[in-house]
Amino acid sequence: MKFLHTMLRVSDPQATIDFFRLLGLEERRRVDVPEGKYTLIFLGVPGDDGGEVELTHNWEETGYDTGRSFGHLAFQVDDIYATCRRLMEAGVTINRPPRDGRMAFVRTPDGISIELLQEGRLEPAEPWRSMPNTGSW
Repeated sequence: MKFLHTMLRVSDPQATIDFFRLLGLEERRRVDVPEGKYTLIFLGVPGDDGGEVELTHNWEETGYDTGRSFGHLAFQVDDIYATCRRLMEAGVTINRPPRDGRMAFVRTPDGISIELLQEGRLEPAEPWRSMPNTGSW
């Protein structure tokens, strides 16, 4: 068995692609299906042939309500502090800061929860250690 992908429905594909590019993913391929009025966009980690994130954009959809049945996507990062800093500088809200040097949560433009996990563990550092949560994850 081989894991292939996780699919997310998105209302603004470019904003979502930009978000995942900030995390380090790249667009691998795109399929427009005019008869079905949707586009599939596949993203992945450069150099990793593993699972992908499939973005499905239904052309006539204007927004989605994210239910609690979907948990989150998780990505391992080399430096959680640098990753969160880069995301914040781009306007992304850090819902659960990396206070412990190990884990953080952010959200995509459509409200999908993304867990960031530090490879190994970093020592708790400011300003992250004292930063409060800004929302649920």
